[in-house]
Amino acid sequence: MKKYKVYVNGQPYEVVVEEMNEQKFSPTPADPKIQQTVTSSEAQKAPASQPVITAKPTGLEKSQTSGEGFPVEAPMPGSIIEIKVNIGDSVNEGDVLVLLEAMKMENEVTAPVSGVIKSIAIQKGASVNTGDIMFVIA
Repeated sequence: MKKYKVYVNGQPYEVVVEEMNEQKFSPTPADPKIQQTVTSSEAQKAPASQPVITAKPTGLEKSQTSGEGFPVEAPMPGSIIEIKVNIGDSVNEGDVLVLLEAMKMENEVTAPVSGVIKSIAIQKGASVNTGDIMFVIA
């Protein structure tokens, strides 16, 4: 199984894909492992041999769309050196949230808005990719 991040209309979704050969793959509507949502227009477009897979947004993207906070994304790929805030801390726009090492340089990632740290999705030593959500500020 492989995990991928897919962007649809600018929204990130996390999907898990299992590679299977055609002989092994025979989905049935009662199979709980296969989740399919097909609209009538999609059913007409999709070939019968390929299932339509519905991606689910991860927890942090959900808060972005429901107005519960402002997500802070990684501006570049790198490793987390130090997290400067904790959940519940008040931050002002421009405050340093995290030190990110990228290309042998330490980069300060600052708060794009003022508010309170609602969630932290990273930990010291973790690797992040461009666009990964690191914090949510409410």
